[in-house]
Amino acid sequence: MIEPRQSDLSVGKQCSLLSISRSSFYYTPKGESEMNLALMRQIDEQFLETPFFGVRQMTWHLKNEGHPVNEKRIRRLMRLMGLMPIYQAAVRPRAHGYPAVRTCRIRHD
Repeated sequence: MIEPRQSDLSVGKQCSLLSISRSSFYYTPKGESEMNLALMRQIDEQFLETPFFGVRQMTWHLKNEGHPVNEKRIRRLMRLMGLMPIYQAAVRPRAHGYPAVRTCRIRHD
């Protein structure tokens, strides 16, 4: 796509023709740290045991095991892993005297 060694057009000109910034051409992603990968393994193991744990409960669980984590980090890692807890929906009253129904919410993407 962009050829840095081409003498006709500079890298800046090629980037502007493609409507991307020059800094995004040079950007190389870092990836996740070893600590985050270890946390992700532990989150995955716990999520298999308790699929109803959300971000707050997972943060509480990991803090009790001695990990220095906060909700923001756990939310980002769970979102990265694609984990959504199973939770019970609110009670919705039915019309015409029918009993209220509770449904189990499972997110399907």
